[in-house]
Amino acid sequence: MDWNSKIREILDFPQPGIRFKDITPLLADGSAYRQAIDELASFAREVGAQLVVGPEARGFVVGAPLAYALGVGFVPVRKRGKLPHRTVSVEYALEYGTDVLEIHEDAVRPGQRVVVADDLLATGGTMAATVALVRKLGGFVVGAAFFIELGALGGRDRLAGLPIRTLIRYD
Repeated sequence: MDWNSKIREILDFPQPGIRFKDITPLLADGSAYRQAIDELASFAREVGAQLVVGPEARGFVVGAPLAYALGVGFVPVRKRGKLPHRTVSVEYALEYGTDVLEIHEDAVRPGQRVVVADDLLATGGTMAATVALVRKLGGFVVGAAFFIELGALGGRDRLAGLPIRTLIRYD
């Protein structure tokens, strides 16, 4: 698959100087979307995933169908105050300031093998926070899966030691 043909680049979005990678053409093409999920599912099977965890919002459109393809559960990670049950949280750095991500306190069983999934690996801050949440609950993160990696931003370094699968890498 020529993944480049399925990713639309939007210049100066959401601010000047940014070259936003838009996955909506990939999502709109049923065959390409299925192939993308199938490729990530192959990786997740290789690492023995028992659960998929993904951060809002685009992590849901990768993680939920990935979990379905594997026949395992999906756990959403949300920003503070969005989950209805008791949660554990982690604060993480943004370009300007910090934010907080949460997961339900009973979402991951101790020792459960987890693949974390999102649409894009950039600086790695959101995914490093997601990994930290899984580990707080005693889960064992066995891999990370993404449609896109922006290699020049160094996100892979924030996930050092984890097997990582991406469909397309931009440097």
